[in-house]
Amino acid sequence: MNQIQMEAIVFDMDGILFDTERLCMEGWKKVAGKKDLQGIEEVCTQCIGLSACDTRKMVINYYGEDFPYEDFRSDVTEWIHKRIERKGLPVKEGAKKLLPWLEQAGYKLGLASSTNYASVIKHLKRAEMIDFFQVVVGGDMVEHSKPQPDIYQLACRKLDVEPQMAYAIEDSPNGIRSASRAGLKPIMVPDLIRPDEEMEGLSFMICDSLLDVMNYFSHLQDLKGNQIWQI
Repeated sequence: MNQIQMEAIVFDMDGILFDTERLCMEGWKKVAGKKDLQGIEEVCTQCIGLSACDTRKMVINYYGEDFPYEDFRSDVTEWIHKRIERKGLPVKEGAKKLLPWLEQAGYKLGLASSTNYASVIKHLKRAEMIDFFQVVVGGDMVEHSKPQPDIYQLACRKLDVEPQMAYAIEDSPNGIRSASRAGLKPIMVPDLIRPDEEMEGLSFMICDSLLDVMNYFSHLQDLKGNQIWQI
């Protein structure tokens, strides 16, 4: 077998570093309840991992052209912002252990999120995580966001690594599809959506948490000394 030294790890953000997908779902349900809007959990689940533009298309397709999406989205955003200001940004378990560990292990670290770039930067700064990432790509920086491969391809170009030399850490089916199509090795850490047969086939591996991801890489490092290899 050929031994390949992996060079980089590209993270998703929502549902991986921050428990914001759950927060978003709660916000959608709260606003929908006030408007007596049915089926919101189904459509919100379909939108996980999509860019703002693609989310709008998905919602309009579900509820019809007359749906006041901008008002709905504004109300949801306001609810989420107030919740974060009141209770703080919810960080996923293991995130603040994994990032410095991988940095010390010598990986190039990037972030590729369907969320717009300005919001990504704001969240990373709030959580004091921004300095771990050499590259940050937002959904508004590519023409087609997840599940298309563009966002991961751009992240790899900016990191100056070939996609096959990088892992992607993702929670959503749309994110796994994007990373797989771009040629990265996707590691799925499921959040709101459990992996099905398709995800099991596309994922390089599936972990229950970021701590499990860290244990996996730690084991590889123990096996190969100071170099982390994937066979």
